[in-house]
Amino acid sequence: MAEISSTLITGISGSGGSYLAEHIAQFHPQIKLHGISRWHSTTVLNNLSEISGKVTMHECDLADLSSVYTVLKDVKPNVIFHIASHANVRASFNNPLAVMNNNINGTANLFEAVRLLEFNPVIQLCSTSEVYGQVDPKFVPIDETAPMNPASPYAVSKVTQDLLGSMYWQAYKMKIIRTRMFAYLNPRRRDLFATSFALQAARIEVGLQSELLHGNLDSVRTIIDVRDAMDAYWQAVIHCAPGEAYNIGGDKTMTVREFLELLKSMCRVPIKSKQDPKLLRPADVTLQIPNIEKFRKATGWKPKYSFNESVQFLLDHCRKVAKSELENKNV
Repeated sequence: MAEISSTLITGISGSGGSYLAEHIAQFHPQIKLHGISRWHSTTVLNNLSEISGKVTMHECDLADLSSVYTVLKDVKPNVIFHIASHANVRASFNNPLAVMNNNINGTANLFEAVRLLEFNPVIQLCSTSEVYGQVDPKFVPIDETAPMNPASPYAVSKVTQDLLGSMYWQAYKMKIIRTRMFAYLNPRRRDLFATSFALQAARIEVGLQSELLHGNLDSVRTIIDVRDAMDAYWQAVIHCAPGEAYNIGGDKTMTVREFLELLKSMCRVPIKSKQDPKLLRPADVTLQIPNIEKFRKATGWKPKYSFNESVQFLLDHCRKVAKSELENKNV
């Protein structure tokens, strides 16, 4: 593709968007970095504190087409990373319409604004392995031709985003690349099982909690580091073909139970744990092993961080959070 001079990240103040912004600021400092954050968002300063002077922020709600149009008309980025999403799978069962309205309409507004402005950026639609749902073992490892079979309102919204991306490519030749990310360790996203476990463990270490609560431990996941995931997103816009879908994931596969036991072994005190029925989903996705050969062939990408390094990175972050909670409690 042509030289990139500016990028825009939707949902930049969120957990994934902020790590992507840090990646671009660190490894591609010559590129102008713009971000969309909802005008009522309260996470900007927390997640972007390390690079606040390197990002131009735009208050914008993707549910408001006029707001999206105005920002894109002003910025005209070469690349758009569309990450903004209500992404809590379990919570989507309690708030299905809110999740679907936000994720689907926000994506449609983004694509429509680009179309109406008649400019042609590369758009990376950051999707998820949740689109595949509960996969028949005959399709494992999962490649991009596996049927989409969403098992949650969140997954339904992501399938719809995926199909919108395909349609806008076919109808208008908008340069949309669909990436379907499998599980990754994200210290800033507390609703993910790994982060929830690590934060609870860190709180137990400092005496703020007595036992770790968990949901289903039998699900199988293939996991990578958030820093590797963000590098993969960057490689996708450089090397992948518009109109195509690409799985992204790691090569470390384990059950959620095995992850929990590894985490316990890295803790400074014994960790007691038990299942909390409230953490069980009405329908769960239990087998997520990706085939990422298509993405690797296109990009040459491979993870840089070992699994133990990733878990240590996660645990160190959560220990800082727990320490801060303890200090605030003692004030």
